[in-house]
Amino acid sequence: MAHHTGLALRGYLAASALVAPLARRHLKKRLARGKEDAARWREKLGETDVLRPEGALVWMHAVGVGELLALPGLVNRVRALRPDVTVLLTSSSRTSAEAIERNLPAGAIHQYLPLDALPFVRAFLDHWRPDLSVWAERDVWPAFIWEIARRDIPLAIVNGKMSAASFRQKARARALFSDLYTRFAFIGAQEEESARHFAAFGGEPSRIQVTGSLKSAAPPLGDQPENRHAVENDLAGRRVWLAASTHSGDEGAVIEAHQRLLQRDTGAVLVVAPRAPERAPEVIATCRAAGLPAELLPADNRLPGRAEVYVVQRIGQLGLWYRVADTAFIGGSIAAVGGHNPYEAARLDCAILHGPNVWNFEEDYEAFERAGAARLTVHAEAMAAALSDPATLAMRPRAAALAERGEAQLDRTAQQLIAMMGAP
Repeated sequence: MAHHTGLALRGYLAASALVAPLARRHLKKRLARGKEDAARWREKLGETDVLRPEGALVWMHAVGVGELLALPGLVNRVRALRPDVTVLLTSSSRTSAEAIERNLPAGAIHQYLPLDALPFVRAFLDHWRPDLSVWAERDVWPAFIWEIARRDIPLAIVNGKMSAASFRQKARARALFSDLYTRFAFIGAQEEESARHFAAFGGEPSRIQVTGSLKSAAPPLGDQPENRHAVENDLAGRRVWLAASTHSGDEGAVIEAHQRLLQRDTGAVLVVAPRAPERAPEVIATCRAAGLPAELLPADNRLPGRAEVYVVQRIGQLGLWYRVADTAFIGGSIAAVGGHNPYEAARLDCAILHGPNVWNFEEDYEAFERAGAARLTVHAEAMAAALSDPATLAMRPRAAALAERGEAQLDRTAQQLIAMMGAP
């Protein structure tokens, strides 16, 4: 289908072409600072050593860790309906690539998304030749969307999210975003608010459906059975709780809550998994300054010595620690970040604690609260009280049951994507 290209989009395409010659130098500078993947940074220029498999290929893009880890369930469902399909997953950050490594579904390949300039976009599309392009949540890149539509490759958004704040921000470039969203044949929105916002940018109402959050139907995070059994032996007899995906604004309350818990349970263990693993030494220093013995966990998670706090310094470890811990505080929720995904903990039998700042997952946390499957803890005292309350552990089966409800939504989305591809 031919689409008119407005002035705003034309201007973006021209500007991106001008900066494209600087991209290699820019990436090399980032590489020197450790911000790019040394083995794979050229993928961001559309260059790859990975061959395209024969047959149909569905390409799904998600910008970061949380968005990417919501997709394996959809990948599995698409391939159950069309076993001949290969799925190409792309993301932008090193941490997302490391996270998907342990959770990559069968029949899927991961690559970094190239920079959004036409030379790199075209190299990527020429190599991979996708039959369908699927964009998750918020991330849309104008040069990619324009070139994909120009090639008549069907476009879809899944798990679409556009908050009021994001809507206001995009409204400043209304012409550009309207030009993009009108090119999508299907937009699956997480809730009614997002659906209205997509429609306001020109998304055809008949093409927009409220499908719910796919994060509720993501498969459990990957396990490391041998390492986990060794860790469980090391910690036998000690109560373990987890502070997952924390930010600096969360950790003061978490540390104080653990100090309070230790007054009741001297063997209790806190495991902190900062959202940015490179912050692990900072977290260790904060714990020690508060008088808590703390140690960094090595790659195999074997305990380096007896301590009251252990800090995770590698991505992709939450699947192990959600299985070991009985309770998890989900970070980014006392810090003014907006919270992180509660379903990962729910699927692995963890009681869920969270702070008040959960606007990124507002409807999800409201559903957990209504079901008695999560507990709001606004400060350290409330967190410590929840950790000591037997009713907290009783939330675990309710959280697991809530996490199972996303399966039907996943089926509908997968069927919609398969229909967009046409017959094999």
